[in-house]
Amino acid sequence: MNPVVQVKDLETTFFLKSGPFKAVNRISYEINQGETLGIVGESGCGKSVTSFSLMKLIEKPGMVTNGEFLLNGRNILTLKDREIEDVRGGQMAMIFQEPMTALNPVLTIGYQMDEQIKKHLRLSDQDSRDRAIEMLQLVGIPSAKERYAAYPHQLSGGMRQRAMIAMALSCNPKFLIADEPTTALDVTIQAQILELFQSLQEKMNMTVQFITHDLGVISEVSDKMMVMYGGQTCEMGPTQDIINSPAHPYTAALILSRPQHGHRVERLRTIEGSVPAPHELPKGCPFANRCPNVLADCWTIKPPRLPITGKPGRTLACFNPL
Repeated sequence: MNPVVQVKDLETTFFLKSGPFKAVNRISYEINQGETLGIVGESGCGKSVTSFSLMKLIEKPGMVTNGEFLLNGRNILTLKDREIEDVRGGQMAMIFQEPMTALNPVLTIGYQMDEQIKKHLRLSDQDSRDRAIEMLQLVGIPSAKERYAAYPHQLSGGMRQRAMIAMALSCNPKFLIADEPTTALDVTIQAQILELFQSLQEKMNMTVQFITHDLGVISEVSDKMMVMYGGQTCEMGPTQDIINSPAHPYTAALILSRPQHGHRVERLRTIEGSVPAPHELPKGCPFANRCPNVLADCWTIKPPRLPITGKPGRTLACFNPL
């Protein structure tokens, strides 16, 4: 299959007074048509910076310092500001983590949707309004005409998130990035949003990059997953294969630390230690200072990401795997 998304050696660096640090350190992956890649890892591992880099939303003191992002063969990272405005919101779109901060509080939902629809679909005022209301209905918002005229603060958290999904999908993007779209919602609303998300993806045959720290969500929505730590890729492959038989010690620790259905425990398992600051990462494997399987080489040599023998589609960056 020809991948819709190809990310090659992506590197994003922040230049601070204390010195430069790489928030994303030479990561590569591909996503095929209609496929969902789930990106998982602890807070601060580089998940969101990766997505903001692809959308060209990194601001100073950060910048993309290496790599390519090909969307249907076109390198998005080389586009100028005016060119990226024609792509962002049209060919690719993003659902942000917190809709209350992503939506403009002084503009109605309809106004914000119309602005994007008119720009990318070139519709008239009436057709744009009809399209916006149609999308609000599609994502399950009741009384869509009234919600179209509402301000963000007049909607519940779940309704705001649905409005964000409607806005992101309104111009039929080829590639959608969802950055922890259910984190701020309670579990009931979260389940509804995930079900909606999957049905819309299937209906529109979208290519999706889904970011979360929740392995339960990843196992439900993604075809394959990428585990990140310290701005680097630890492990990648089919989602259920990795969850059932993790090879990287960090992946295994993440899986063991989540609650198990039907099992009562006094305390949940945790990963010893904490994520080091970017300038304190080991020169070798970023997980070395927390890894129970650490070897001498892990501290000084960065393990390459290589295919796992006998496991099609699986790759791993570890000198001493499970």
